[in-house]
Amino acid sequence: MLARSTVLHPIVALGALELSQAIHQRDYSCVEVMRAYLDHIDQLNPSVNALVSLQPAEMLLEQAASCDKELAQGQSRGWLHGIPQAIKDLSATQGIATTMGSPLYRHQIADHDGIMVERMRRAGAIIIGKSNTPEFGAGSHTYNGVFGATGNAYASDRSAGGSSGGAAVALALRLLPVADGSDMMGSLRNPAAFNNVFGFRPSWGGIPLGPTPELFLQQLATEGPMGRNIPDILALLKTQAGPDLRVPLASGLCGLDQVLEQDFSACRIAWLGDWNGYLPMEDGILEQCELALQDIRALGCQLEAASIGFDPSLLWESWEVHRHWLMAGSLNADYQDASRRSQLKPELLWEIEGGLQLSALDVYRASRIRSDWYRAVLRMFEEYDFLILPSAQVYPFALEQHWPHMVAGRVMSSYHRWMEVVIGPTMAGLPVMNIPAGFGRNGLPMGMQLVGRPRVDMAVLQLAHAYDQQRQWVKNILPPILQARAA
Repeated sequence: MLARSTVLHPIVALGALELSQAIHQRDYSCVEVMRAYLDHIDQLNPSVNALVSLQPAEMLLEQAASCDKELAQGQSRGWLHGIPQAIKDLSATQGIATTMGSPLYRHQIADHDGIMVERMRRAGAIIIGKSNTPEFGAGSHTYNGVFGATGNAYASDRSAGGSSGGAAVALALRLLPVADGSDMMGSLRNPAAFNNVFGFRPSWGGIPLGPTPELFLQQLATEGPMGRNIPDILALLKTQAGPDLRVPLASGLCGLDQVLEQDFSACRIAWLGDWNGYLPMEDGILEQCELALQDIRALGCQLEAASIGFDPSLLWESWEVHRHWLMAGSLNADYQDASRRSQLKPELLWEIEGGLQLSALDVYRASRIRSDWYRAVLRMFEEYDFLILPSAQVYPFALEQHWPHMVAGRVMSSYHRWMEVVIGPTMAGLPVMNIPAGFGRNGLPMGMQLVGRPRVDMAVLQLAHAYDQQRQWVKNILPPILQARAA
């Protein structure tokens, strides 16, 4: 199933920063870049359905020609000047359908850009369409009633993960040079692991989310960058991050101007594994990740098996209350209209109805548990510099399966219980990167979550960059469909 990398089209083979340099040095015109990407997308996207709401080629080529004229006049909008981008279909994108994967919003054309999209456009990106996502981003499997399912880059009959599944597949197949995503419950991590790319969830508040109707209570989800290497992720993160008065709790990020190359010989890292057997894991995942840890040790890091002194079942209880409460609030208007309610998928109805049963005291208790969890994590970071654990509890599963109902012989109590491994960093608002961990005996990708101290995002990127130099999984192991096209 796997294939060593060979020669791709020289334009789509470039990373985002490499492409930016080539454009600004006039090695390639923006029109040439757009033509190369549109041809590549036309050839490969139908087999995986990663990109949706693609814009007319003539219009995109006109925008690329305008970018060339600006460069000829000595003007550049920024490092993304003339570079094709597709925005995750949860983020408002002016003039383009923003469906959120829901039949209720199938024909919704956004009249404004979200803050992240504004910033990417301002840096020069040409928005060519959207990347596919589950309905309202609910679930780590990218399928919906508007566009259908997105197939995995390494096996198109398998799940791409989610909810940033379209973005991860587009990156792996070189349909995009870099991509945006968002993450509430692993949505920048799980699809990155399933498709052998990097996905970074920044410290909460680092990137302003929205603006949304509710500004003060949504403290779980964040947007963030995905890429095939760490310099590209850092470049996009710098574009996305920073405070905005429209989002009062957005604080920005510090230290992003440091160099990526660092010495980690004195670094102490805790390997959390399956949380002492609490988390069921599909056979092979722990072994695969433990093999990948050898590349962490090779950097000189001291790596120890450890556990956090906290009851994980309490953390799940708190998570479920937070999730029910927030989703019931955001979708209540659709739920109260019977005709609209009938168009919501069952998993969303379960979330909303769970939220409607909560009391204010239930929410307060959940917040107290979450606060205790944060304090427990801080105690871990008194002893360790980083934490590491798998990015998923299962390998990419069958495309037609909505979600895994059983993992390692244990029945999953909900449509997202099989992703319980990701909730810890989310609930503590920590910076966390999926780093590729190679391929299992089944030939499918897996990744690990590299978790850093609160608000020390740059250190996570630095260690991920050092790790990537060991094997360069993304660069060296291409999806089979790319190998066939290269041949």
